[in-house]
Amino acid sequence: RATMRGKNEAPHTGTTIVACEYDGGVVLGADTRVSTGIYVSNRASDKMVALNDCSIMCRSGSAADTEALAGYVRHIISQHEMELDERADVKTVATITNQLGYQNKGMNNGAGMSAYTIVGGWDARRGAQVYACTAGGNMIKERWTTDGSGSTYIWGFLDDGWRENMTREECEKFVAKAIALAMSVDGSSGGCIRLNTVDRTGITRTFIQGNDIPPILGELPQSRGRPTLALHGHQGASGGMML
Repeated sequence: RATMRGKNEAPHTGTTIVACEYDGGVVLGADTRVSTGIYVSNRASDKMVALNDCSIMCRSGSAADTEALAGYVRHIISQHEMELDERADVKTVATITNQLGYQNKGMNNGAGMSAYTIVGGWDARRGAQVYACTAGGNMIKERWTTDGSGSTYIWGFLDDGWRENMTREECEKFVAKAIALAMSVDGSSGGCIRLNTVDRTGITRTFIQGNDIPPILGELPQSRGRPTLALHGHQGASGGMML
């Protein structure tokens, strides 16, 4: 017998986040769609946050949980840096992120924190680094990684296409294409693409609009400007459709 979804049951959410190392830095990227079940609540959100001057967190899971986690990590890192009078390295930032996430696994009435994150960046001690922080308490150093509902569709693409010593431009194009592929087949991923490139000079942010993303797998291209008027009507003085 079919039953309706319980009122207290969390709706399905989704996203696509990717991080890859290149020769001299790391590129982190994400789509911008925030979905609540079948409803798109935000099509241009920012799923990446700077935890300090050399580290970026990519967020997937619950928007509320991951935003709270990022806020606490930034607070702890700022205190840590003031006490030591030096910038925290990427591994330290990732370790604090992972510990906070795991230590709060009993929140949300025992369901646990819905926070699946990637922390990446560059520091003088270890160079470019990417860490996958799982809800189960694992922190795994990777050369590239992905997470979110869209990640299911692009593991093979990333595994086949990533190579060592890529240039910055090659890595940025690679990450952007991977996210675009996920957006084309995952209904919970979409909108635009945001990139964060981290190297010895700091953090560089890039925004790719939806109509600048080439169509993939038979998608219709997004048009620029105002939509074309229907042939059976004309536009009124107020901008509305007159039939």
